[in-house]
Amino acid sequence: MGRIVLEHVGKEFPGGVQAVRDVSLEIGDGEFMVLVGPSGCGKTTILRMIAGLDEVTDGEITIGDRVVTDEKPKDRDVAMVFQNYALYPHMTVEQNIGFGMRLRRTPKPLVKQRVSGAAEVLALLDYLARKPADLSGGQRQRVAIARALAVEPKVVLADEPISMLDVSIRIGILNLMLRLKEERGIAFLYVTHDLASARYVADDILVMYAGQIVERGPIEDVLSAPLHPYTRLLLDVVPDPATGTEGPKIELRKGDTSAAVDPGEGCRFRMRCPLAIEICSHTTPQLVEERPEHAARCHVTAPST
Repeated sequence: MGRIVLEHVGKEFPGGVQAVRDVSLEIGDGEFMVLVGPSGCGKTTILRMIAGLDEVTDGEITIGDRVVTDEKPKDRDVAMVFQNYALYPHMTVEQNIGFGMRLRRTPKPLVKQRVSGAAEVLALLDYLARKPADLSGGQRQRVAIARALAVEPKVVLADEPISMLDVSIRIGILNLMLRLKEERGIAFLYVTHDLASARYVADDILVMYAGQIVERGPIEDVLSAPLHPYTRLLLDVVPDPATGTEGPKIELRKGDTSAAVDPGEGCRFRMRCPLAIEICSHTTPQLVEERPEHAARCHVTAPST
C-alpha cells in the first residue's frame, strides 16, 4: 500500500534555522499530491526526509503500515526522480535502471526481469546498451523514471522532474505518471513551480511557504477559490486559460523577508502580507479547515474575489 503519513514533522539545520516546521500530511494509496511554493521553502527537504536522505528533527513518518522515521533509505519502499536525471554517466541505461535493485541485493534474475519490464513500459528497450550521453533529455528522464519504478516502490517522490524538458516532452511524462498511478496504485508526491502541470496531474495540492504548509485541499478547490494570501499571490502570475489574462493582483507590502528564516512565533508571511493584523506578529496561525477538506494557515482568511 502506497500510503504516506507525516505527523508534525520538522527539520532544523545548524544555527537554529527551521527549514521545515510542524508539517502533517497524508497521501493515500494511488493518490497524486502536488507540493508548490517558492525556492528554499522546504519542499525538497520534505522529500529528502521521506526518502531518508535527511534526518527528521521532530515528528514521525509512516509509509504503508510501517513507521520509517529511523530506517535507512534502502529499507524504505520509496523511489525518487530528480530534476537533473542523476544518472551515472559511465553506466549503460540497463545498469542505471538496475542500480537501485543491486543496492538492495535483489537476485540477478529478478533485476533483469524488472529492468526489462520497466524499459518496456517507458519505451526504452532499444536503448539499454547506450550511455546517458547518447540520449536526449526526454530519454534520460524516462531512464530516471524507469530506475524509480524498477524497485517496485509504494511511493514515488518527484522533484521538478520535467522542468528541464521541452514542452513537447512534458505532457508525455505527465501522462505516463498518471497511468502508472492508476495501474500500479503508486502514491506520488510531486514538487513543482508549474501550476499548469500541477493542475493537470494532481488530486490534491499543498502550498508551502517558509517551512510550513499554508494551504491544502483538492486542487480544483484551492486553485479556483484560494484562501491564503500567498496562494493568491501564486495564482496572480498565472494567466487565466479562459481569457489569457492574469488575475487580480495582490499587492505585497515592502517589508523585511527575514521572517522566512528562523522566524520564531507569528505568521511567516506577515512581513509581506497586505492583510496582516497585530496578532500575525506574535501568534503562529494553525492550519484550519475552512471548507470541506480545504484548510489554510491564516488569521485573516483571504477568500478569492
